[in-house]
Amino acid sequence: MRAARLIKMVLLLQSRHSMTAGELARQLDVSERTITRDAQALSEAGVPVYADRGRSGGYRLVGGYRTRLTGLARGEAEALFLSGLPGALREMGLQDASSAARLKVSAALLPSLRDAPDSAARRFHLDAPGWYQEPRTPELLPVVAEAVWSDRLLRTRYARRDTEAERELAPYGLVLKAGVWYLCAGVEETFRVYRIDRFTSAEILQERFSRNESFDLPAFWEERSAEFARSLLRTEVLLRLSPEGVHRLPHVTDRAAAREAVEAANAPDGTDWLTVVLPVESLDVAYGQLLALGPEAEVLEPASLRARFAATADRMRALYG
Repeated sequence: MRAARLIKMVLLLQSRHSMTAGELARQLDVSERTITRDAQALSEAGVPVYADRGRSGGYRLVGGYRTRLTGLARGEAEALFLSGLPGALREMGLQDASSAARLKVSAALLPSLRDAPDSAARRFHLDAPGWYQEPRTPELLPVVAEAVWSDRLLRTRYARRDTEAERELAPYGLVLKAGVWYLCAGVEETFRVYRIDRFTSAEILQERFSRNESFDLPAFWEERSAEFARSLLRTEVLLRLSPEGVHRLPHVTDRAAAREAVEAANAPDGTDWLTVVLPVESLDVAYGQLLALGPEAEVLEPASLRARFAATADRMRALYG
């Protein structure tokens, strides 16, 4: 365990000019005191780790030292080939580059690891699109992807209901969500998300943009997707849930909304049923979602939705006797 940590520490210092004890501790998930001991152990083993003192000090390797401890273990080699998304790379126009890179890595592996690509392919396959939908590659995706990789500004026309808007975008990153491609882009001093299949034109400009280094694509996407999901919940329903209904509710509606509703619930009649206020997209959507709970949920309000469930129950009673 410690040997693996020491090797990782050397590789970290080799890839950067200098790192503080705090930075190393966070990367290696240990204390700064452990980093001090590890640096001393490396130095005693002949690895020229030098400690710069002072506020801006840190650890660095002296004299351009390079280690050859970069050979891949089997698990690492298989994980490397798992990281590729062949379908997504093909849609972005990067299939040839990906294939060449994989061949080069394969050629560099030890003979005992040459079967790692096949081993990974036999054990894992990623199918990104959701069920019951035919995945479609946006025609302009390769153009948008090229702009993202080259940090070039992009002039686009974007379909919005019955109109089109022209925008000059700084294309920061691409996201593939349930078979749909999105572009996260800087525009007018903020960041926005665009569905690439709604671009009607896209032209790469000669001008490059300077990336905001603080932009974190995964964190940005997580925040915006959560905001989008909550923005759809425009109305509320009051209902009672049995214990089984509480268990099944997150499987038929927005998970976060269901969790928050249950946490704020109460049982005014002294039973094990909970009364919850559930945010929903619309009464029509709520009808379809809550119908899946059957007798494990009772709609109390609004009256129109309760009446709709009562009418449905009467129809089902007539069908089943």
